[in-house]
Amino acid sequence: MRTPRSFRTSALSLVAAGALTASVLVGGGGSPAVAAASPDLSVTNVTAHLQQLQSIATATGGNRATGRPGYKASLDWVKAKLDAAGYTTTVQSFSTSSGTSYNLVADWPGGDPEHVVMTGAHLDSVAAGPGINDNGTGSAAVLEAALAWAASGNSARNHLRFAWWGAEEQGLLGSNTYMSLLPTADKDRIDLYLNFDMVGSPNPGYFVYDDNAVGNFARDAMTSYYTSKGIPWEYIDVQGRSDHASFRSYGIATTGMYSGGETTKTSAQAQKWGGTAGQQFDPCYHRSCDTISNIDTTALDRNLDMIGHMVWRYADHDFGGTTPPTTPPAGGNLLTNPGFESGATGWAGTAGPITNNTGRPARTGSWKAWLGGNGSTSTETISQQVTIPSTATAASLAYWIRTDTAESGSTAYDTLKVQVVSGTTTTTLRTFSNVGANATYTQASHSLLAYKGKTVTVKFLMTEDSSLQTSFVLDDTSVTTS
Repeated sequence: MRTPRSFRTSALSLVAAGALTASVLVGGGGSPAVAAASPDLSVTNVTAHLQQLQSIATATGGNRATGRPGYKASLDWVKAKLDAAGYTTTVQSFSTSSGTSYNLVADWPGGDPEHVVMTGAHLDSVAAGPGINDNGTGSAAVLEAALAWAASGNSARNHLRFAWWGAEEQGLLGSNTYMSLLPTADKDRIDLYLNFDMVGSPNPGYFVYDDNAVGNFARDAMTSYYTSKGIPWEYIDVQGRSDHASFRSYGIATTGMYSGGETTKTSAQAQKWGGTAGQQFDPCYHRSCDTISNIDTTALDRNLDMIGHMVWRYADHDFGGTTPPTTPPAGGNLLTNPGFESGATGWAGTAGPITNNTGRPARTGSWKAWLGGNGSTSTETISQQVTIPSTATAASLAYWIRTDTAESGSTAYDTLKVQVVSGTTTTTLRTFSNVGANATYTQASHSLLAYKGKTVTVKFLMTEDSSLQTSFVLDDTSVTTS
């Protein structure tokens, strides 16, 4: 969390036995809904994530600050975890007074693209220390929620997006950059942004953001969760100190949680939360002692499960969008927009490859997915989530592909991998390359029967080197079962 001016809290909740349950939560933008079962996310996994961030800081001068090697190493590590889990990741670079910084944004395939639920945390520390509570805890908890969703096999009504911001400590520069460059239509698609900045303070409190009236429905869902678990909470107005402010300024609903920083815990707060009155919530706030030892595991575990609850709950919240499509009958195509004639509808991944550009022909119609052909170092993906019925006796992925290249020889410089992502496991079914390129459309198919009863992501991943171009053009895809 960035250096404060001042902020206020109000003690509005002491939990009584038999108070509100979390089974019915206040809704927004649609009817009240019954919440999905809250996941029990692994604090052991989060602790391992924090240890990795500590190791990165230790190896790179003791911090993970913007413009320092530790920040980029942290981002690269988080990105690798998300890529392996099947997310489509984007790295956005921007300039600061301390050097180049980066945002990392991860999209989970599927869900209504007109209704986006976004969850984020800042990844940078201050230069004085490794920043394991501020904000390793938020970053690690959001990462674990994202990985757990990928492994859950769940399908979301809404499109899920996760973000790790750079240069928050310099004044919310990363999230401000992201929002300032995001097209207005894409801003309007974000229904909710959840922010988690410090969730494992060593002398913890449980503060819920209360500085965005349009986000009251999510704020109330969060406080209802704490109430149901017997955890007292207080509202806090953080006055623009963290990245939710970048979204709030555009009228987007926001809320978040904060376990306390440099302010002092009162006697009343110690009575209801435990810990030490007269001591800071985080005595190592913005200091070199903000290490892996500067964490309260109980608070971290409680807040991790709350974050999971909020992600799961709003993944299926009715913001007025369409419900997920039902599984087509046996023999039908499980893919949405399989021939790309509706543009990118139904597909996640890199913007641009799905095109009606006449530079390469479609097999049928006018649209196709043209991956590569750049003649420069690049990575492009398209992907879509499908559920293979548990009753399937056969299941098949098929597609038509043509490849042309300016490369020569027997070295695979440019590749297209056909992959299936199931939970945290990515399986490559086939790899095409510039070697043996065939400029005539041919059909390929692969059995998916091993995934029956599971929700998986079909993914096409293109990697091109810095020299000559190779174009991989896909059309008329299908996932069928019987």
